[in-house]
Amino acid sequence: MENRLGNPRNTIEIIQKYEFAFQKKFGQNFLIDTHVLDKIIRSAGVTKDDMVLEIGPGIGSMTQYLAEAARAVVAVEIDANLIPILKETLADYNNVTVINEDILKVDIKKLAEQYNGGRPIKVVANLPYYITTPIIMGLFESGVPIDNITVMVQKEVADRMQTGPGSKDYGALSLAVQYYAEPYIVANVPPNCFIPRPKVGSAVIRLTRYEKPPVQVSDPALMFKLIRASFNQRRKTLQNGLNNAAELSFTKEQIAAAIESLGVSPTIRGEALTLEQFAALANYFSENCL
Repeated sequence: MENRLGNPRNTIEIIQKYEFAFQKKFGQNFLIDTHVLDKIIRSAGVTKDDMVLEIGPGIGSMTQYLAEAARAVVAVEIDANLIPILKETLADYNNVTVINEDILKVDIKKLAEQYNGGRPIKVVANLPYYITTPIIMGLFESGVPIDNITVMVQKEVADRMQTGPGSKDYGALSLAVQYYAEPYIVANVPPNCFIPRPKVGSAVIRLTRYEKPPVQVSDPALMFKLIRASFNQRRKTLQNGLNNAAELSFTKEQIAAAIESLGVSPTIRGEALTLEQFAALANYFSENCL
């Protein structure tokens, strides 16, 4: 298509036409690389059977590609200044619904019901750094039926999502993502693929939702409290991290016994534990201390 926005010239034209001012608070960087756009659609596995939720469509660059590949696209955009632009850039597509709203306040379960009969949806997004974690965790924790989430994020955040114990990037986000989904980095994307250019590199990561989590834990909320407590004071031992956590009320003796039950050193740090070990720790507390 002649007016596809993956073409940098077309993107610049539409931005100038509407005298659009980039909002730093929304972390706006528009993708201008057709190869990356194609790769995102392919890696998300979008087909004519799918309803796709797009978070932050911007001026509609990726939305155009999604509309051609999917049965229906629901695009949620927080910036009211982009709505008239989207009306123009998406005028040729009758399978796109644009919602001017903050994604963190949208009832996504209701959208999945309305536009996809409650069947699993696919989520595609180009997410600003400051809101990546709340959006991804909100999607997983909401119980919305999701097939996969394919997102453009800061490269450092993508690395964090897929790394394991022992790495400096390993933390609460790594464990939370890996409890819900299998992460796979699809592509690294340099700053020159965007207008305006971000200061750091980005990456496309696909999170394929597990039908069942890879670990059995009787109280996931407790497991995540233990994970947060372990990484809040990263340099402390696991024992001290759990002892100092305001949201946990176990005694020193209970914590020592729980760590001992894992068969690890009492001086181990939380960053050395696997997801399986955190699940075992949570199950120990559930069975013996509550």
